[in-house]
Amino acid sequence: MKKLPYGISNYEELITDGYIYVDKTPYIEKLENLAEKRIMFLRPRKFGKTLFTSTLENYYDIKKQDKFEELYKDTYIGKHPTKLKNKYHILRFNFSGIDTSTEETAINGFKSKVQSSIKLFIERYSLDFYINKEDEAESILDDLMKAFSMQKLGEKIYVIIDEYDHFANELLGFNTDKFKELVSKNGKIRKWYEVLKEGTETVVDRIFITGVAPITLDSLTSGFNIGSDITMDEEFNEMLGFTEEELVKIMQSQEISKENQKDILPIMRENYDGYKFSNYGKEKIYNSNMCLYFLKDYVRLKRIPERLVDVNIASDYSKIGKLLNLCKGENREEIIKKTISGEGILTEIVEKFNPSMEFREAELVSMLFYLGYLTIAGEKLGRAELKIPNKVMKEIYSDYFLKMIDKQAQMTIELKEYNEILEEIALEGKIDKIVEMLEKYLKNLSNRDAQRFDEKYVKLIFYSIAMNLKIYNVKSELEVEREYPDIVLIPKDRTKGYNAIMVEFKYLKKGEENKLERKQKEAREQIEKYSSKQEMQDIEKMNKYTIVVVNDKVYVEKID
Repeated sequence: MKKLPYGISNYEELITDGYIYVDKTPYIEKLENLAEKRIMFLRPRKFGKTLFTSTLENYYDIKKQDKFEELYKDTYIGKHPTKLKNKYHILRFNFSGIDTSTEETAINGFKSKVQSSIKLFIERYSLDFYINKEDEAESILDDLMKAFSMQKLGEKIYVIIDEYDHFANELLGFNTDKFKELVSKNGKIRKWYEVLKEGTETVVDRIFITGVAPITLDSLTSGFNIGSDITMDEEFNEMLGFTEEELVKIMQSQEISKENQKDILPIMRENYDGYKFSNYGKEKIYNSNMCLYFLKDYVRLKRIPERLVDVNIASDYSKIGKLLNLCKGENREEIIKKTISGEGILTEIVEKFNPSMEFREAELVSMLFYLGYLTIAGEKLGRAELKIPNKVMKEIYSDYFLKMIDKQAQMTIELKEYNEILEEIALEGKIDKIVEMLEKYLKNLSNRDAQRFDEKYVKLIFYSIAMNLKIYNVKSELEVEREYPDIVLIPKDRTKGYNAIMVEFKYLKKGEENKLERKQKEAREQIEKYSSKQEMQDIEKMNKYTIVVVNDKVYVEKID
């Protein structure tokens, strides 16, 4: 049984050490057949970008000719090699992990990465070249290409740049002014790319660039003509990540029975699936890193892991707050409310980000798409409809939303209080303590915030608190035979006898207290309608409540 390649991003190591490889090599042929030789391809973090660049590197490296059969014999490209296999000297850069705490550390980190890559290049291809560490990064690259052209007559370089935007994304979130300086017209990063562009006129034949977002493209492209951005090209929608068919094959390779696959596939689909990067993409994509994290523990422990998300992945995505904070005011809150409640956002996806631009709603929503917080769910009137792809992302939004209103209400929920809420719900089927917390939030929020209250806002507060009750699946607008109860809490492990909860919300503004009974009646009738559905009847120990909020006063009714 082959090993699961969790955390493995070196293609040669993956193949020679007996790891499973999901064959993405048909895309090597597709890339080579494109008219354009300089390609940009963006995907969210932890989607297999580095492994794919390593696959390209090993395929095209002139020094790997004698290993071609060993490395590619079981792949599509091994059986259908292209005319350019093993034809290039590979110059590879990876700009992840640069310290962006100051402008100086960012520039020095970038320069250090350039020097390290060039050092490996000259050693690998026996190039007579001295790296003057006092020179700037752009000068070192320029001198290298001149030396290469003189010593390797007629030969060509394939430049691979991985995580080209990593340090730029970090700077954008933490130090916007320094970001603008580095990628501006006279910035150090811009100059380096101008030199790379000049290299395409002599020794650089092909370039493949990966990253997360087009955060520096608008600045760089005037100095460096990136020929083709295929990020949203339908032909490459499934190039990274796993399709469900690929995921099933991995499970089969791990000797996971069909019966067990039926148990775990819905969990993986709910938490890791849902990504689509083109309006015309054929399939939704699973986050490959998250899937491998889940499966390695499942295979080892013979049970579903308690923690469904790797802490390293969660820490990456937890930076959402830094990006959301770039968009000020009510637009940001409206985006959060829409996304968590499951509404789609119609937008034209911004394809280039200028460092001098203001982050309005279109820019923010587009950035959330590139980073994997939102995905394409459909298309209307020529615009993409973006939604949260899966439960993992919804939890991250909920956490951010709760922190945001914690700040506004000048309060927070302690672990002890969460435990009390959980015990009451799970063991008694009561919601007194979570309602008490909801009411505390409403009373502490300012009058200005109260003016923007509506049913959706109140429900989101309740929902975000409930999302921290880790033994529950919290469903907002769960579809039940074409009906949509507001919030349903279903125990993840139904064998333990925990209570389930269904809540229907209504909201009235201050001065509308005379409508309370009518709203309670409406909520009651909806609860009774949902309860008649077979799917709800199949959930044992279901406790049903209506909640009507009048300004900041909460009225609760238990429905028997």
